[in-house]
Order: sequence, then structure tokens, then C-alpha cells
Amino acid sequence: MPEKYMSLFDHLEELRMRILWSGAAILIVTAVAFFFSDPLLKLLLLPSGGLQLKAFSLMDGFLIKWRIALYTGVVGAFPIWAYHVYRYVTPGLKDNERKAIFSPLIGAFILFILGSLFGYYLLWSMIRVLIRLFPSEVQFLPAADDYISFVIFFMLACGLAFQLPTVLIILVRLHILTADILRKQRRVAYFVLFVFAEVITPVSDPIVAPLTVMVPLIILYEISIFAAVRIESRRGKNLQIDSGVQN
Repeated sequence: MPEKYMSLFDHLEELRMRILWSGAAILIVTAVAFFFSDPLLKLLLLPSGGLQLKAFSLMDGFLIKWRIALYTGVVGAFPIWAYHVYRYVTPGLKDNERKAIFSPLIGAFILFILGSLFGYYLLWSMIRVLIRLFPSEVQFLPAADDYISFVIFFMLACGLAFQLPTVLIILVRLHILTADILRKQRRVAYFVLFVFAEVITPVSDPIVAPLTVMVPLIILYEISIFAAVRIESRRGKNLQIDSGVQN
């Protein structure tokens, strides 16, 4: 069934409405999370081992709660705004391209949560190592804004890194990548993953800490190769069936 023709104005109007719906969903979840920002802050403080954060600005109290709530709102409203993004781009895609994108998006949310939880787990040892790096001559005054920014950035980075299978599977389904290419580029992929792990682990150990982040990403990469093989195998069977029907 052909898609209904839409003018530029119709596309802009649809974009506006979907942005409004997505923004409203994020704001609602953010507003709810704002009232639970204190227990959320205590949860984010657990990996620090009992740090007493300090504020240096009158607005820090509000901004800290707002930042925690906004992060929770964006993540919590993911199913809604991701759906609107999907619905906006799908009219310009073919049926097979829509199917290629839809199912991986469902797993993307789960992977992001798992990645964020993995980052939260790593923070327990990472923060303690960073604190021990301060010389005895330096008094560490943990600023609340800096601490929250660091924790949220690290959890966000780990959550995004766990999207690796989602991206690779979509590219395989769109015939941009193949399982053979993923196999041949293993060394390059492993190097890129190690560099990424080095960047997001700000500790003095240049080997063990990055490898702790890198190992799960390698596992996800290998899972992506396995999934790519299954996708191509299924694709080949479908082609054989179609050829048999035509004959």
C-alpha cells in the first residue's frame, strides 16, 4: 500500500507534533523524578563510599536535582520518544528497512539499561582509585556538581557503548555490513573499543581498568557477528523459497 503523499509543510507539522509529544513525555517523567531526586542522589553516592559532597553556589541544590531528574526523564521516556522518532522516519523507508530498524530498537532500551548498570558497578572501584590518587598535601573537596556530572557521564557512556549490537545488527539488516566484514575487521574493532575504554576510564592504570570495560564490549561485538550470521542465513533461505515459488 503506497504511502500518503505529504508536503513539506505536512512533514514540518508532523515533526513539530512528534517533538511536542516526546518533549511532554520527557518532562512528565522528569517532573516525577524530581520529587525522588533525593533518594536517587543517595543511590548515585553509594559507589563513593560515603563522600560528603559540597556545594559552592546558591543554585547548586536545584541544579543537581534537576540534572538527576532530567537524566532519569530522558532514559525513562525512551520508549515514547524512540517510538515517535521511528514513526517519523519510517514513511521514507521501504518495508524491509522498517523491519530492520524496529526490532533492534526494542532491544536498544534493554541494552542501555544494562550498560548503565554496568557503568554503575564499575564506579564502585573507580571512584575509590581516583580518590587515592590525591597526594597527602592536597585536600579533596568533592563538589556536588562535578561528582554528579562525572557519574552521569560515565553511566551514559557505558549505556551508549552497549548499543554496539543494535547499530551493527541494523547495518547488517540494511545490507551495509556483513558477517564476513565484521569478522575481517575484528582487530580494528578491538582497537577502537580499547581506545574508547581508555577514554572513559580516568584512572592511573592504563591496562586493567580499560580491559574491564572492553571485555563486555568484545562479547557484544561477537554476539553481533553471531546475530549477523543468523540474519544472513535466514535471508538466504527466504531467497531460496522465493526462487522456488517463482519457478
